[in-house]
Amino acid sequence: MTSGALPRRLLLAAAGSTAVAALTACESSTATSSGSRPTAPSTSSPRSPRDEADLRRKVASLLVVGFRGDWVDRNDWIIKAIRNGLGGVILFDQDLETRSARNIRSPGQVTALVKTLKESSPGRLIVSIDQEGGRTSRLNPSNGFPVTRSEAEVGAMDSPPATRDWAQGLVASLTEIGVNLNYAPVVDLNTNPESRAIGRLGRSFSADPDVVVRNASEEIQVHRAAGVKTSLKHFPGSGSAAGNTDFEVVDVSSTWKRSELEPFQRLIQAGLTDSVMAAHVLNSQLDPTYPASLSPTVVTDLLRGQLGWRGPVVSDDMQAVAITRRYGSAEAVALALRAGLDLLVFANQQEYDPDIVDKTLDTVVGLVRSGQLTEARIDQSVARVDALRPKR
Repeated sequence: MTSGALPRRLLLAAAGSTAVAALTACESSTATSSGSRPTAPSTSSPRSPRDEADLRRKVASLLVVGFRGDWVDRNDWIIKAIRNGLGGVILFDQDLETRSARNIRSPGQVTALVKTLKESSPGRLIVSIDQEGGRTSRLNPSNGFPVTRSEAEVGAMDSPPATRDWAQGLVASLTEIGVNLNYAPVVDLNTNPESRAIGRLGRSFSADPDVVVRNASEEIQVHRAAGVKTSLKHFPGSGSAAGNTDFEVVDVSSTWKRSELEPFQRLIQAGLTDSVMAAHVLNSQLDPTYPASLSPTVVTDLLRGQLGWRGPVVSDDMQAVAITRRYGSAEAVALALRAGLDLLVFANQQEYDPDIVDKTLDTVVGLVRSGQLTEARIDQSVARVDALRPKR
């Protein structure tokens, strides 16, 4: 498919209404329109302690959390959370607040750290990272890993063999330390080269959807061959964003084009998608009220319904300024799950909160207990996220 608007048959696909209807039926007691706020609590029957413990473990499996430390012991809160069923962790090279090294100092050190984390888990722990290449590389020469080209540099060459070689370099570092989920590739179109979030950082392969899809396809296949899952980002497209949602509220309503959906749609249709990351951008063309990541219209109707994605949808950082400036943590979590997100990422970078896991579990269990969210909805996400977990 060439650059331009999506075919009308895709955007009006009957399959979309079927998918949305199925999800709605599963959430009939909790579904809301994209412009609505969470409903008032309703009364539900008491849960037994065992049922509540099972529910907390299910919800914990849907969380990925960042933590401080280049080594951990059995008394660290992150180890306790992992033992209690935490779904995954995300690794960073630098801590935003302290401006010091966070989890990664050297290949040997971080390999030992990941081994300890995995051995603490009763299940299959997701160990995730942002290793896009170029400036967005948590594994880099400062901590003993090879230098990598950016997506922009790779896209400029637009050579499948060169892209495969580049991706193999990325993946070799990931498998060396035990990472099994990489939040890459970026498939945003470089529609605004001056974007502080994408263009200026060299995070996009190209403004041409063909170049983006061609190079992303090679990258994904290299990851898959090594057993590393990927995540297409940032849906429904952040290439025109002037700012970065980590640090500010970003509105792309006047700059976003439907052609930005094309890489996502084509990679989904080609079977080259493990997960999709939802962006925190505001886009009134799609939803006049909520950012994309908290919007049922964007996640359920558009991504799942019209584009036909059936797998896991991952959040961008739930503690990003774009979210926290407008919503409280509890409201954001409720809206994200209602929108159709499955894996919630808390980087613990914008604010560091060792209690974030327990707070989020309390929030979601309270939503289920009060009838605002069904356990079937949680089960749905558990099944989707299970496909992201490494095989034993």
